[in-house]
Amino acid sequence: MTDGFDPVDFLDAAVRIESHEDVTEMREFLVETLGSAGVDPHVDDAGNTLATRGAGSPHVVLNTHVDTVSPHVDYRREDGVIHGRGACDAKGPLAAILDAFLGTDPEAGRLTLAVTPDEEVYSTGAAALDLSALPGVESSTGDAYVVGEPTGLDVCTAAKGRFEGTITLSGTNAHAAEPESGVNAVAAAEGALSAVRTFDADRDPHPSLGPATLTPTVVEGGKATNQVPATCAITVDRRSVPPESAAGFRESLERAVDDATPDPVGVAFDLTERPTPFLEAFATDADEPVVRHLADAAARATDGDAGTVRPFTAATEASYFSPAPTVVFGPGVLADERGPVAHADREYVRIAEVERSAAALGDALAALVG
Repeated sequence: MTDGFDPVDFLDAAVRIESHEDVTEMREFLVETLGSAGVDPHVDDAGNTLATRGAGSPHVVLNTHVDTVSPHVDYRREDGVIHGRGACDAKGPLAAILDAFLGTDPEAGRLTLAVTPDEEVYSTGAAALDLSALPGVESSTGDAYVVGEPTGLDVCTAAKGRFEGTITLSGTNAHAAEPESGVNAVAAAEGALSAVRTFDADRDPHPSLGPATLTPTVVEGGKATNQVPATCAITVDRRSVPPESAAGFRESLERAVDDATPDPVGVAFDLTERPTPFLEAFATDADEPVVRHLADAAARATDGDAGTVRPFTAATEASYFSPAPTVVFGPGVLADERGPVAHADREYVRIAEVERSAAALGDALAALVG
């Protein structure tokens, strides 16, 4: 616990603030908290809340978000547990990050807080994040990032990306009684789905994240039961691993489907339009200082019960900060033995985990920028 700031009191108040439809009240509470602690925060045009301390190198950035998913879940506190929407995703991690930020006085490096407003939808804040908007900061990016999410105080150094797009097969309408006079786009879906199924057959799994996945999720085609269909659309979900990019995936899949379908069939694959880049896969080497110091600190804070270096199982804004060394870390879990926790109506975080997470972050930051 930092002098003048109690992460549990902050969390207790933050979980009661609805931020699933509008983050304004939650951001104002964050800005007020920082101001009360003697920090002058800056809110940029994208709605990011920024603050910085120190002036040297390395420049470590602490990031998490204030938005939550719908609907709001009412607050409840009992038996050392805080329940409610945002308890672990990600107001618990935010409370721990704030405690570590306010409690660290960098002597050798710079420490920046960057809290985003839109992680759960399009990540508009993270996509627009420019650290040089802060006084005295010359570079738009940091040297290392800690992204607050519920990891059970393990240090997550990698995560799969997520892309989405639609394969469009084009043929020619004809009467179903004379099928040879047309080009059947629905029939061509057989070859397209085969290409999807075998797309990764010759690709090696990632050493940390395992194999990429490609899943067909929606198929639409044909308009009349007595007509050869001229169009068929197949939507696919891609969970990528490094070094695949969204653009590279689009080109590779379009080529594979084109090779697997008859020549008269037109093939196009387009990624789903969105206002920000897709969250791509990232991986940080376990030997990076941010990984080593945080893993050691988490192990100390939990008497060896946490601090494992492992992948994260959900997509996060961490991909926007890579290739800078980036880790995901925080109190709470995505799921427990009973089922989903984050994004579920039973969302919770244990108070002791928030306190230990804050202690581990403070310990690691002392080694990195102290």
